[in-house]
Amino acid sequence: MADQIPLYPVRSAAAAAANRKRAAYYSAAGPRPGADRHSRYQLEDESAHLDEMPLMMSEEGFENEESDYHTLPRARIMQRKRGLEWFVCDGWKFLCTSCCGWLINICRRKKELKARTVWLGCPEKCEEKHPRNSIKNQKYNVFTFIPGVLYEQFKFFLNLYFLVISCSQFVPALKIGYLYTYWAPLGFVLAVTMTREAIDEFRRFQRDKEVNSQLYSKLTVRGKVQVKSSDIQVGDLIIVEKNQRIPSDMVFLRTSEKAGSCFIRTDQLDGETDWKLKVAVSCTQQLPALGDLFSISAYVYAQKPQMDIHSFEGTFTREDSDPPIHESLSIENTLWASTIVASGTVIGVVIYTGKETRSVMNTSNPKNKVGLLDLELNRLTKALFLALVALSIVMVTLQGFVGPWYRNLFRFLLLFSYIIPISLRVNLDMGKAVYGWMMMKDENIPGTVVRTSTIPEELGRLVYLLTDKTGTLTQNEMIFKRLHLGTVSYGADTMDEIQSHVRDSYSQMQSQAGGNNTGSTPLRKAQSSAPKVRKSVSSRIHEAVKAIVLCHNVTPVYESRAGVTEETEFAEADQDFSDENRTYQASSPDEVALVQWTESVGLTLVSRDLTSMQLKTPSGQVLSFCILQLFPFTSESKRMGVIVRDESTAEITFYMKGADVAMSPIVQYNDWLEEECGNMAREGLRTLVVAKKALTEEQYQDFESRYTQAKLSMHDRSLKVAAVVESLEREMELLCLTGVEDQLQADVRPTLEMLRNAGIKIWMLTGDKLETATCIAKSSHLVSRTQDIHIFRQVTSRGEAHLELNAFRRKHDCALVISGDSLEVCLKYYEHEFVELACQCPAVVCCRCSPTQKARIVTLLQQHTGRRTCAIGDGGNDVSMIQAADCGIGIEGKEGKQASLAADFSITQFRHIGRLLMVHGRNSYKRSAALGQFVMHRGLIISTMQVCHHIHHVPSVLLSAGPGREARDGDALPGAVQGPHQGGILMYGALVLFESEFVHVVAISFTALILTELLMVALTVRTWHWLMVVAEFLSLGCYVSSLAFLNEYFDVAFITTVTFLWKVSAITVVSCLPLYVLKYLRRKLSPPSYCKLAS
Repeated sequence: MADQIPLYPVRSAAAAAANRKRAAYYSAAGPRPGADRHSRYQLEDESAHLDEMPLMMSEEGFENEESDYHTLPRARIMQRKRGLEWFVCDGWKFLCTSCCGWLINICRRKKELKARTVWLGCPEKCEEKHPRNSIKNQKYNVFTFIPGVLYEQFKFFLNLYFLVISCSQFVPALKIGYLYTYWAPLGFVLAVTMTREAIDEFRRFQRDKEVNSQLYSKLTVRGKVQVKSSDIQVGDLIIVEKNQRIPSDMVFLRTSEKAGSCFIRTDQLDGETDWKLKVAVSCTQQLPALGDLFSISAYVYAQKPQMDIHSFEGTFTREDSDPPIHESLSIENTLWASTIVASGTVIGVVIYTGKETRSVMNTSNPKNKVGLLDLELNRLTKALFLALVALSIVMVTLQGFVGPWYRNLFRFLLLFSYIIPISLRVNLDMGKAVYGWMMMKDENIPGTVVRTSTIPEELGRLVYLLTDKTGTLTQNEMIFKRLHLGTVSYGADTMDEIQSHVRDSYSQMQSQAGGNNTGSTPLRKAQSSAPKVRKSVSSRIHEAVKAIVLCHNVTPVYESRAGVTEETEFAEADQDFSDENRTYQASSPDEVALVQWTESVGLTLVSRDLTSMQLKTPSGQVLSFCILQLFPFTSESKRMGVIVRDESTAEITFYMKGADVAMSPIVQYNDWLEEECGNMAREGLRTLVVAKKALTEEQYQDFESRYTQAKLSMHDRSLKVAAVVESLEREMELLCLTGVEDQLQADVRPTLEMLRNAGIKIWMLTGDKLETATCIAKSSHLVSRTQDIHIFRQVTSRGEAHLELNAFRRKHDCALVISGDSLEVCLKYYEHEFVELACQCPAVVCCRCSPTQKARIVTLLQQHTGRRTCAIGDGGNDVSMIQAADCGIGIEGKEGKQASLAADFSITQFRHIGRLLMVHGRNSYKRSAALGQFVMHRGLIISTMQVCHHIHHVPSVLLSAGPGREARDGDALPGAVQGPHQGGILMYGALVLFESEFVHVVAISFTALILTELLMVALTVRTWHWLMVVAEFLSLGCYVSSLAFLNEYFDVAFITTVTFLWKVSAITVVSCLPLYVLKYLRRKLSPPSYCKLAS
């Protein structure tokens, strides 16, 4: 880094002093020699010196900066255990993991990605074999479907236990019941699961087949041929028409547009709905005919495939010219797969296919999601199984280990298997299906679709909600709200005044030009050399509007001209410029909003290409400007600029606009910019500072030579180019401050407020710029007005991340805003520390995030916190995040249905998430938990009765058969701890009241059991529904009707006696009444919080 430091021009001595002070503050062990002489980069890049700058993770550490050395990664590594102790504690895990990883890599033999040379139209010249250009989203194939689904089911102990219990009934010595009572529930669950997976797989197969079968025109020596998307190879020349999907990653060679550029839509790649301008390779664009691509000898050298969708490095070389032509290729010359051509017809050479394309590399494989409730039930099943084993051992011990005691042990395990009822999975799956149906039928959230019916309870257990911004929180529709000139501010209700000033200004200029055409240029030069006087408001407004309409990357598009390709522009200039179907396209929606506003006040952008712009004044006059240089917006510079020449006056002007933090050191001194930027930001407006600088011809020529030389540099090109541009950015004239509002989705603010009050932490992950993300966080009240915002500085090394994390650790109760590049550096060196700090923030905003980074953040939260996460988005770039989260929600919006189809739940508006989580999610969780408790409660009652019966009658076979399977209906929530109590009451009550009739113990106990369960359901229900009443009577009717078919267990004559009825009723009341009394007293003495709020 040391050789790069001089390339950054120092703006002021104050900035350098601040850097030195900041570096010295954190180096508690003392300054090094020369620390004052160098910038912060040399200090921070010395990783060996980091031990003297501890990363503090406690309040005591900040008071005592020389403590907490143990938190440093290097210090932690020194404390690792070695030798035998290390092997016993962690070494064996490390060795096993390393060996397994080595074996997997050997089996997979993953090919190393390399840079490549691609000859135009000659796939056979490729040196290496490249993957097929086919999309495959299927999880299984014909051979792996059944084994894969069975593995996913039986890897959980609950299902495996049921399988073992069911298989044991094939052994005659262990058989204690009918086979169908064991295999029917298990078979039902497996059948439903496999059917659902088969349907999902078939749908994925159909979608993949549709995409892979799309036809494209391939350019060959013999002309155009139709080829399937899956048959495209590296080196092919592919023709893509307007509104057609780009099938693979390509370098842009030619276009039907005269300007040599085209627009593409990237919403399915990066989530941004704005069109991106792409530029064709000038060498191939200038060829006379399309077929000439085969008459030249040219190749593209492309870097190895990588995940970054915002950068590309390559070269185009034509060998058959003298001298050979070399052109550098950048991101503006690429066409990534899964984007859509928005204008014209494009021809490109394929450089990456299949799994090596940017879109596939940024998409993670879908995982099988399992709800936390299922995992908890799985752990509870293990605990109950241990209790079952212990109970069986106790029973064998009471027998004295006589005879074949091991066989008795297994029979006891089977006999007491009611503790883990086999109907648990059936009941839960049926309940989840009902919850999903209720969500889709809710009239308050129309259009909701449940695509994963196995995790509805997750919606009620969320702690972290990770949301996209564009199209999710916002409508991505910008409206110009305010123009501030320093002394006067114009809002939405005073725009007519600006329109009047602009009209008067151009009328006056036109009259002056008509009166003195010949002396126009000398007059302006004389005025520029005259002493400065205070400009009038009209002239300041004119300069501000002119700067706004010239400094941008917006291109007007005329739909009516789509079919016109060969006619000259100037012949129909007036007709084209007055076309009412004119639309504007740009890489940022606020750029379009600014140009649309200038059109509303009278100054209209009517035409633009790579070298010129035309404006139309209120009087209809067309002004032409030549674009000399264009400096696009970058996340590092936070500003963009343009140098234009007015063709009527030959004046050269440098216009620039950008964020206030980037523009404040550039513009001339003023006393209002910082205050007004703060005022607009508090209103949720996105601010841009606009400035200009007049250049003489000599100044521009000097700049152009230095700029061209910097662009040709092969070493530190970007740094040198930035340094040359910054040499112009001094003492610029401040023109105005603009405020643009991004329209939020309906009811975003109350929805976020409700989620925050429910204890859900909200993180916003977006691919947009830092300033935009910060403004939306404020306007949507993701960050409350009383909270501070800590903007994490751009860091590129471990040392910078170290210092910035220390600075962030000092902040309390503030929201964090961080860029994707800085996040990557922090996670590389201080993953645990960063996540720990970020989780303490009330809100986190991550901007400039790639799709893979979004998914990684979700995974980190899951690993470090163990909490449930939910991701919500509406674009193709959100699919990885949605699939990685415990619960994924997709919104059907302007960016298509890709996120909706990949999500577990699909909604139509962001505000629907409030009801989906707060009502349906909470109710689903409570109902599933209650249902699980009730089913286990029933099993515990039956098992307790088995134990009690065995203690009094050791040769126990009577209670081992089917009636318990018949009496299985119930829909409510007695706690599992009530089971032993009620089971004991039922069994011992039968012993006491029916001592003389104990031969009818089956009828006595199971009748009391059915009545007890139905009564507990009735006592637990808070709000009755007519279906509940039907279910109660239907359950009782099923049991009564079963008595006629089970004559070997029930004596109908005995059951119909009055004595039997009142004694069974007494047992039932005794088993239920104490529990209801205790529950009533608890609700009166310690009511839940929702009861307090309701009262």
